[in-house]
Amino acid sequence: MNPRGLFITVEGGEGVGKSTNIAYIRQQLEAAGTELVVTREPGGTPLGEELRDVLLGVRDTGISAMAELLLIFAARAQHIEEVIEPALEAGKWVVCDRFTDATYAYQCGGRGLSFETVAVLEKLVQGDLLPDYTLLLDAPVDTGMSRVQGRGEPDRFEREELAFFERVRGTYHQLAEASSGRYRVIDASQPLPAVQQQLLQVCNELITCWRVRHQQP
Repeated sequence: MNPRGLFITVEGGEGVGKSTNIAYIRQQLEAAGTELVVTREPGGTPLGEELRDVLLGVRDTGISAMAELLLIFAARAQHIEEVIEPALEAGKWVVCDRFTDATYAYQCGGRGLSFETVAVLEKLVQGDLLPDYTLLLDAPVDTGMSRVQGRGEPDRFEREELAFFERVRGTYHQLAEASSGRYRVIDASQPLPAVQQQLLQVCNELITCWRVRHQQP
């Protein structure tokens, strides 16, 4: 029987380079022989992708903060059951572009919902499932938003004011400080080669720890 896989989440605000750097992480882990599933939230399943379109789409009428939260957890429940848990049980590593920490950052930090409300839904939907490691790509808000400009029509979240994203970033910092070692904070304000050098070190750390834990060469 394969050992349970490793669950890695990649977090960060707008314009920190998650897509580019997740592709780099994938390259490094697969080169080391890791069987990998790369997915995203909201999304990752047909239902999740439909809900992603609802959440990110620009609408004539708004979505309340609570409705937004419940849609996110509906997508997450399907994602866990259909993709994440089966992959982990099969011994595969899962790299997920955002997970519940993003909910705390955006819906609690950004929208002002209570941490207690999200914690109740987290327990209901996830049970004991938590990421093994979280890589936080961190950059000042003005740096990230300057990168977002010019890459197409902004989605519903990207249209928020800078103060919203400052709260999001501040909440990510709080989560990292309280994570008991789960977080690896990456300075994403640096040029891409420097960012990926940091990520390479983290990938090598994860691979080494995994091999030691499971006595692999």
